Amino acid sequence: MAKIIGVRFRNSGKVYYFNPGRYIIKAGSGVIVETVQGVEFGEVSIGTKEVPDEEIVAPLKEIIRVASPKDYEQLEENKNKEQKAFETASRKIAEHKLDMKLVRVEYTFDGAKIVFYFTSDGRVDFRNLVKDLAQTFKSRIELRQIGARDEAKLLGGLGPCGLPCCCNAFLADFQPVSIKMAKEQGLSLNPTKISGLCGRLMCCLKYEQSYYEKARKALPRINAEVKTPDGTGKVFELNLLKERVKVKLQLPGDTVDIREYEAKDVKVLKNGGPVKAKGQKEEEIVLDEEIKAILD
Repeated sequence: MAKIIGVRFRNSGKVYYFNPGRYIIKAGSGVIVETVQGVEFGEVSIGTKEVPDEEIVAPLKEIIRVASPKDYEQLEENKNKEQKAFETASRKIAEHKLDMKLVRVEYTFDGAKIVFYFTSDGRVDFRNLVKDLAQTFKSRIELRQIGARDEAKLLGGLGPCGLPCCCNAFLADFQPVSIKMAKEQGLSLNPTKISGLCGRLMCCLKYEQSYYEKARKALPRINAEVKTPDGTGKVFELNLLKERVKVKLQLPGDTVDIREYEAKDVKVLKNGGPVKAKGQKEEEIVLDEEIKAILD
């Protein structure tokens, strides 16, 4: 068994394991640790505990110390420096006439390194900018290009649902999402309805996908021939959340009626499937240019 603590460097960032050494540290405490980026301030998300050796990647780095009041003052000072560095770097980017948008600036805790996050539609030759920034700040400089999802994660904001963006609030990693998920969940394929602040498919499409996949297996398919308490008919529509089906019934007198039943009240006689155009594959989804844009 190994003694560990879990440390986060951002609210919704990954949790990294460190050796607490002689300390017994509670969740919520601040610690000073050494990372590949340099000396950093992190917040303990998992207090001191023991885990099996196979759950860790040995050897674990030991923390430098538990954060003191002076360390918290240094953290606030770094935040003020980051704001000033952002303004200075934005001005330098304009002076060098570079096609890039500065998103965020981060100081390592000891100030030995400054990371500038930016977005751009293509590759940017920022070598002269790096030299200029290094001369201005007298520190190691790193410019890191990020994508639209990472930009939303760093900046945060309110999603279409009115709640804070999942990626900024609690998601440690981006899960793969696809337009097929939106289609299977019966959502509109209108890009404004299924894209987040980043302009890409919403991360929350992933949350309920496993339920929809399970429900689809339990329910008859569209156009399936089923037996109901009122006779036989074809499945017209599915309500996966309520586990109900709408069936088109052929009644006496050549009349047609659509009735809704619980899935358990219908018996499949012959499973159906979506009506496909000639030559169309079963999983093929025709996308317009707007939909393709949010998948890039």
